[in-house]
Amino acid sequence: MSTPGPAEPGGPARFALVGTGYRAGMFLRLAQRLPQHLRVTAVLSRDPGAAGEVTRRFGPPVVAGTQDLLAADPEFVVSTAPPSAGAALLPELVAAGAAVLAETPPGADVPALRRLWERVGASGRVQVAEQYPLNPGNAARLEVVRRGLIGAVGDVQVSSTQLHHAVALIRAFTGLGAEPLRVSAVTRTAPLVNPVDRRGWTGDTAAHPTASTVAVLDAGDGRGGLYDFTETQTRNPLRTRRLVVRGSSGEITDDRVVRLVDERTVVESAIVRRQTGVHQDVQGFALDHLSLDGEVLHRNPFPGERLSDEEIAVAALLVRTAAWARGAGPAPYPLAEAAQDQLVAAAITEAAATGRAVTTTREAWATALR
Repeated sequence: MSTPGPAEPGGPARFALVGTGYRAGMFLRLAQRLPQHLRVTAVLSRDPGAAGEVTRRFGPPVVAGTQDLLAADPEFVVSTAPPSAGAALLPELVAAGAAVLAETPPGADVPALRRLWERVGASGRVQVAEQYPLNPGNAARLEVVRRGLIGAVGDVQVSSTQLHHAVALIRAFTGLGAEPLRVSAVTRTAPLVNPVDRRGWTGDTAAHPTASTVAVLDAGDGRGGLYDFTETQTRNPLRTRRLVVRGSSGEITDDRVVRLVDERTVVESAIVRRQTGVHQDVQGFALDHLSLDGEVLHRNPFPGERLSDEEIAVAALLVRTAAWARGAGPAPYPLAEAAQDQLVAAAITEAAATGRAVTTTREAWATALR
């Protein structure tokens, strides 16, 4: 049995939720499992069938309008609406004084991003639910970089997730902001069995044409990245997830770290995951921490809870958003960062479709980036 972690300072993060789809389901399940950390005050849905199911399974009231949603007194609103709907919804919520955590990507294309920024960018009230840098493994690798163990990072290779998520990781490790990037890309199609989808095991053992895209991002100053993604890779157990971070005095390859420690000594280490509940450990199956050479890099913020890495990252994002909304913590992932991720992602898509290199432009949100 898991041991609940301590309640959050100031009480659980109180958030209202827009939507009842797949992504909304994760937020609802996390709040149900982590009541000491998270609480859903209300859900906005115009689907009567979904509304009844949400109330029956999870408890929060379901409302049909934003006025009633905000009347439930959330600290912030999580919008899982698609970008097309968010284009009108996010400005409405911001105009009503709400703090917002919007689903990724914040805009379907670059013109939509520009319109959204023009309407709400100056408000500083919109964050975006980019959780991949908070994934425990990625958080541990980012800590290796922050401690300077592999020197200055120039190149990152991401083969694990799609487009804006992968760009977010490349930018997090390299420190890239609004610098123009030259993006070249190619897409190939090959047969692949896809035994798992969102619903679970498919039972399908036939190979289907599946596209893979490889893109090179070049900032022109020694920094850049390699994007390598195959459709279904995020869930497909027949394709591994890989991350390489190359620094001036070392390299991270997944959980392996090689680095120079003096003028003639190169050492190799492993990022070690400590998981409770293994063999005769009776603490419950949960992540404890990740460490390197006996030094903790990342500690699970929800100790004792049986959560996947994805769930830990999303729950941590919600808690950080509440701290920001209370004025007790930094912005977790501002709209400007997510808009830049999507700008580069759009360049990858365009370069792959046309076969021509694309150079990103400096956009209005550039001044709000680090």
